[in-house]
Amino acid sequence: MKPTQLSVSDRIIVPLDVPTVAEAIVLLDTLPQVNTWKVGLELFVATGTQILSELKTRQKHIFLDLKFHDIPNTVAGACRAAAQYGVDLLTIHSTSGSIALQAAQAALQEGAEAAGCPPPRLIAITLLTSFSSRALAFELKIPLELPEYALQMALLAQESGLAGAVCSPQELPLLRRTCGDAFLLVCPGVRPAWAETGDQQRSLTPAAALQAGADYLVIGRPITTHTDPAAAFTRICEELDVKS
Repeated sequence: MKPTQLSVSDRIIVPLDVPTVAEAIVLLDTLPQVNTWKVGLELFVATGTQILSELKTRQKHIFLDLKFHDIPNTVAGACRAAAQYGVDLLTIHSTSGSIALQAAQAALQEGAEAAGCPPPRLIAITLLTSFSSRALAFELKIPLELPEYALQMALLAQESGLAGAVCSPQELPLLRRTCGDAFLLVCPGVRPAWAETGDQQRSLTPAAALQAGADYLVIGRPITTHTDPAAAFTRICEELDVKS
């Protein structure tokens, strides 16, 4: 099923940005209506596959956001190993280069076949949403405008056979228009109008992000740090239902 045919609640990915399995389980118990959870570096490094097993037991979808970035042989080995976990989405940096991206995609297929499970969809990080145009130019010394750079990174991923890319909501219209409807676009840095933006430099509201072409929205702190996470999640879903 295409993401756009899913309910709005199924298009929201909530990060388990906590350091222990115990804290993660509290969030899972608090938000049973969330169907897709993101496991990032902090929790995976702290707990290994334990949290993945917990999510699989609860029949949840898993976005394993480890942002691989290394030489081709190394990312291929990492993807081959990750394929056995039965996760749904896996991330790698576009800046690893086309050879590494292609090797990672091929290894993912090999690992999934060996494990007897569907391969995760490999999606590329275009540019972290904490980066601003100024940081891109003055810190990374990249002469392209930020939207053009994000597009080039997405096109590199698409040409390398990846399923999609991670981008900020503000680059969505350009990427969707250029990469087409079949290319998966996952957007972090999404903040409701009533939430603080935090360290996200290129943010939009959930409704604006979906309208701009996002397939999935990653929404963390506005939900997980709210005094009533379940109410915050419900409020976002209701706002999206009204806008859709």
